[in-house]
Amino acid sequence: MPRPLSRRHVLRAAGAAVALPFLDAMLPRLQGAPSTFKPWEKSAVAAAPRMITCYVPNGVNILEWVPKDAGEKYTLSPTLAALKDQRGDFTVVSGLGHPASQGGHSGADTWLTAANLKVKPGADYTNTVSVDQLAAQLHGKKTRFPSLQLGDMSGTGGAGHSHTLSFDVNGTPLPAENSPRRLFERLFVPDTAGDRAAMLKRYAERRSILDDLAAESAQLNGKLGAADRKKLDEYLSSVRETEKQVERMQGWVDVPKPKVADTGLQLASQPGNGHDRPMWLDVMLELSYLAFATDLTRVITFEWSREAGGYGGGGENHHELSHHGGDAGMLAKLAAIDKFHLSRLGRFMGMLKATAEGDGNMLDRTVIVFGSGMNSGAGGEHSPKNLPLLVAGGHKLGLKLGRHLAHDPAKHPPLSNVLLTVAQKMGVETGKFADSTGTLTGLV
Repeated sequence: MPRPLSRRHVLRAAGAAVALPFLDAMLPRLQGAPSTFKPWEKSAVAAAPRMITCYVPNGVNILEWVPKDAGEKYTLSPTLAALKDQRGDFTVVSGLGHPASQGGHSGADTWLTAANLKVKPGADYTNTVSVDQLAAQLHGKKTRFPSLQLGDMSGTGGAGHSHTLSFDVNGTPLPAENSPRRLFERLFVPDTAGDRAAMLKRYAERRSILDDLAAESAQLNGKLGAADRKKLDEYLSSVRETEKQVERMQGWVDVPKPKVADTGLQLASQPGNGHDRPMWLDVMLELSYLAFATDLTRVITFEWSREAGGYGGGGENHHELSHHGGDAGMLAKLAAIDKFHLSRLGRFMGMLKATAEGDGNMLDRTVIVFGSGMNSGAGGEHSPKNLPLLVAGGHKLGLKLGRHLAHDPAKHPPLSNVLLTVAQKMGVETGKFADSTGTLTGLV
């Protein structure tokens, strides 16, 4: 995009000291061009269950978010009216929360794990496996990438302020990608012969190290007490899991990547630039769509912004507005950000629904979980109760859509019931996840 033209620069270049009229080119670049990406008419693969979790930080204006009535004939709230054209494609779930969560800005850390981060005496932070990784263990055997982790900041971040929503079986955070260009290259740019040789060498070296670790651990095992043997066994389990990952990555080295052009993709959009915010969200969702349409993965987590951060559609400071203290003006601005987020979600849902697949469309078998791990409440508090949540898509997987499932925030089933429901619809054979008490009544 062109940079603003400096009036002083023009005068110098002209060598004149005359009054130059104010030109449009002198205006700052306030808003970027909308995306020109077009969804495919048909996906490139057979129909399969998929899931993507979309997380917004800092909570929402809950007063404008929650519908006043419940059931299938509920009235859309002022905020949810942003999705009025897709009313039948999502269900609103209100009143739920994570009973074990401490709330605050650790909401993203526990949104998909439901963990009590303070549960282990003497430890500052202890997390558990996130629900997406249960699905990744099942579907990752058939896809190039078991799962993708996306966010507006790369890496894993810090304890309590993670840059990722995904945690492995040991509660270790899985790093996120925030660059559209790097993500596109990872997914679709073909590897050269040199690249493949280097990858095979790295995998061989990693396998050698894992073999050495296993051998040394086996020798040590006989010298340990019962408690230490248990810890060592947990460690060896993670080593064996890593071995499996290395084996599957080796198997994909010589499999060509799908051929996908970057037409319409604004890959230069910057996640940390308030001006770029709409374009960056759109392109990351477009790349998620393409990853699903080519079956590169069936599991994606996307943290739209890290807690205590983020921008609105016009570059507004999202975190600052979440500390609204009940101020009407700040609440109105927060609601505008909420509607902006839902407009980007609606666009993504529209792309999936416009793409034919099997006996329906891509949205029919793609479960979208959208929400926050924090409720900024009526006064700006950061509570883990009555969390904003909606579940979209997945109609042909058995999810019931087009309704408001309302619960009493003071006496409610845990949000883990929703996560268990999603896991089961993804084909995971389990009757329990975290503190769940069963699947969520009304969603299935």
